[in-house]
Amino acid sequence: MSTQAHCTTNLETEEQSRSLSFAGNLCGTVEGNLDVASEVGVILPTYCEAANIEKIIDDVENLNLSISILVIDDSSPDGTADVVRGLQRKYSNCLLFVRPRKLGLGTAITDGFQIFLSLENPPKCVVTMDADYSHDPKDIPRLMMPLQEGCDLVIGSRYCKGGDAVDWSVMRRVVSKVANLVAAFVVKGRIGDYTSGFRCYSTRLVRNIIKDLHSQTYEIQIETIRQANARRFRIKEAPITFINRKRGKSKLAFNEITQFISYIITKVIFCRKS
Repeated sequence: MSTQAHCTTNLETEEQSRSLSFAGNLCGTVEGNLDVASEVGVILPTYCEAANIEKIIDDVENLNLSISILVIDDSSPDGTADVVRGLQRKYSNCLLFVRPRKLGLGTAITDGFQIFLSLENPPKCVVTMDADYSHDPKDIPRLMMPLQEGCDLVIGSRYCKGGDAVDWSVMRRVVSKVANLVAAFVVKGRIGDYTSGFRCYSTRLVRNIIKDLHSQTYEIQIETIRQANARRFRIKEAPITFINRKRGKSKLAFNEITQFISYIITKVIFCRKS
């Protein structure tokens, strides 16, 4: 099979057509071995992470797990995608999906779900995490463990016993706490950290909710919990230590905060009243 597959309507072979059955509304290119098979798939959304991406991929690969990595890159101008292409010569289980522009965290995660589900051998669970070392790859096995006990969503939590956030400003702590209090009030999922992006999803859950995920940016974290909670999937938290990025700039912009607030008001509060 070709190691590079393009999302086009003029497919050269039937084999390519089967490989690209995930494409749907996706626009971009999946590069790598589409025959990859693993127990766990890791989604790494990236935008200007050339300084971090090689080390985090190396560390994920060194976990000694049956794992595949999918980097979703929004055409980073710093050459993030080229770094990943270089690593693909070393790691045959590393996939790259390049999108035409910066499209937001929510769509990156949803695209990643669609791609993993459409592989001939989908992973049994999917981990989402930041590519800037805010999340420690060594915590991945601990997030996977509750799935063996019947859980379908495990959240790496900064706010359960044993969790923490390091090097945060007072303002960021206030924003995070307020966001979680609001989310807890409207979703009522009985958890402490609704906004953490370090998670492990069962493939069963992802299949069940994928058609109802419409978030553009950071509100994806609330939407996935709400969808899982509404369908009575088991949700659990596992403590993590979140470390503020050392290199590069934070992606949490003002417009993303406003979109989060808009989601809470229109998608959750309004729906509860209607």
